[in-house]
Amino acid sequence: MSGEPFVTTIAAGPVVGRHFRASSLLADYWALTKPEVNFLILITAFVGFYLGCANAGQQFSLLGLFNALLGTLLVASGTATLNQYIERKSDAQMRRTARRPAAAGRLKPHAVLAFGIVLSVAGSIYLAVGASVLASLLALLTLLSYLFLYTPLKRRTPLCVLVGAFPGAMPPLIGWTAASGRLNTEAWLLYALLFLWQFPHFMAIAWMYREDYDRAGYSMLPKEHARVFFVILQTMLPLLSLVPFSMVQVATRHAAVSYWAGLLLGLGFLYFGVRFVLQRSRGAARRLLAASIVYLPVLLLLRVTFR
Repeated sequence: MSGEPFVTTIAAGPVVGRHFRASSLLADYWALTKPEVNFLILITAFVGFYLGCANAGQQFSLLGLFNALLGTLLVASGTATLNQYIERKSDAQMRRTARRPAAAGRLKPHAVLAFGIVLSVAGSIYLAVGASVLASLLALLTLLSYLFLYTPLKRRTPLCVLVGAFPGAMPPLIGWTAASGRLNTEAWLLYALLFLWQFPHFMAIAWMYREDYDRAGYSMLPKEHARVFFVILQTMLPLLSLVPFSMVQVATRHAAVSYWAGLLLGLGFLYFGVRFVLQRSRGAARRLLAASIVYLPVLLLLRVTFR
């Protein structure tokens, strides 16, 4: 009897090891999709879908929403995966990204490439069939511009931030066209909001990890004295523009509530931006980043709630 637990332990060892390796492998593939980024992408795509339905006078469809979000998620996950495949060597030189599956070598490059292609193709087809062809084309445009314009420009010029903001603001348009099949002024206003939001959001990240970016050879920020001016410009101009954009609301009986709440949100976001450009410390950058993560979902929730 005393030998049975020992035998059981020995026999279970390989089984436990296989389960651990399998779960670790799944975790690595899950990490490739950047789920924390996809969460914000899905929020903006949802808002685009909801407002697109309301604008077109169509009944809100849970099945339509599911199709739009699933297709968007697949393409976004594929884009994130392919980006990590392309940048795996550079990621290995940065402390914040060195432990990523592709950079750390836990997954073979060909496996990462295949996974990214499968996700991207599946998502594009799913959007075309389950949502609309225009939504699928916008998703493909986002993928191609992100991978073949923004990604290579990161090593060449700080203007990559501007270029990257164009595909970065696309998810609400994908949701909108999935719901209505077309774009209008209100959809482009939503796009402009997300486009402007990205600059202070990314300036906070770029400042926090500027040494990492420099070590990996990225040109996310200019060198020497031009760096401070660039950060101030790319933070303050979009934030000042976001204040009126935060108040934009279609005429409804709740427009006044949304107007004042949007104004407060915009001014609060601006406050943290001013603190950041004055102090230019890691702590101020972290607070601006946190403010950006709060600002966007709350403002979009206001748009949906008080539509």
